Amino acid sequence: MKRYFAAAILFALLAAQSEARPYQEMFPGRADFTDAEKPLLEKLDFQQGVIKLPDAKATLNVPADFYYLSPADAMTVLVDIWGNPRTAAEGTMGMIFPAKYAPTDIEAWGSTVEYSADGYVSDADAATTNYDELLQNIKDSIRENNVEREKQGFPKITLVGWASAPHYDTSAHAMHWARDLMFGDDTKPQHTLNYSVRVLGREGVFQFNFIAGLDQLKEIEGVIPTVTKLVQFDKGKAYTDYVEGDKIAAYGMAGMIAAGAGAKIAAKVGLLALALAFFKKAGILVVIVLGGALRLAKGLFKRNKTPTA
Repeated sequence: MKRYFAAAILFALLAAQSEARPYQEMFPGRADFTDAEKPLLEKLDFQQGVIKLPDAKATLNVPADFYYLSPADAMTVLVDIWGNPRTAAEGTMGMIFPAKYAPTDIEAWGSTVEYSADGYVSDADAATTNYDELLQNIKDSIRENNVEREKQGFPKITLVGWASAPHYDTSAHAMHWARDLMFGDDTKPQHTLNYSVRVLGREGVFQFNFIAGLDQLKEIEGVIPTVTKLVQFDKGKAYTDYVEGDKIAAYGMAGMIAAGAGAKIAAKVGLLALALAFFKKAGILVVIVLGGALRLAKGLFKRNKTPTA
């Protein structure tokens, strides 16, 4: 009897593992894909269910209303479909997308998935941080950086304000926030959305950085409760598994919001040199604040309206 029970459990676990699906199964009934889109979509393996991420010592549990693309497939989307330089699209653990959109759809949005093993981030300041003051500090840092950015030929950035104020989900140990940013000359304002989710673990932080337009804010806000619960850390690696003596990150919650979970930051938020990478999607610039100097000056991402073959 025990043997049958064990076999049933094993079968259930195997059945729960993700299976790659072609686009025809992922989007049944759709006959509107163009001849330019089909070869690109055929390169992709759409995955749902349990996604093992050994480097992060965690699993993504992707529900039916999302799908996951591997790092290689994410590269195909960012480079071949959305028209970005290859070097700027490296280093992700893949991407997640809402299942109602194919990556070739003009209205499609998604999030890169990354992990930063910087150590345990204390959430002690989550409830006490003055986020209005933090916002002003970030504005000042971006304004100071604009001098060098414009010398390098990049457009000036203006942080307008919070598109969604920082919120810490204590049950999921996840922080999420969104910025409303403006690029270029004030006479031709181009507002963009910078929505970030950070899920805390014992040894590091999962990073979800959304590539979307500002007009999609409400749609993204609606899925944030799902996104914050996608991550399941391996046994002993969850945030609550922390024990004294574990590696502690060099930043707290305020620093994580200011610079991105992977950034090595100064003690004062106002002294940060922000590492900014850019996406351009459907003609809209979307800035993502990512940690680490390797992200600095990687160039502009863009989202073409017409896929490139």
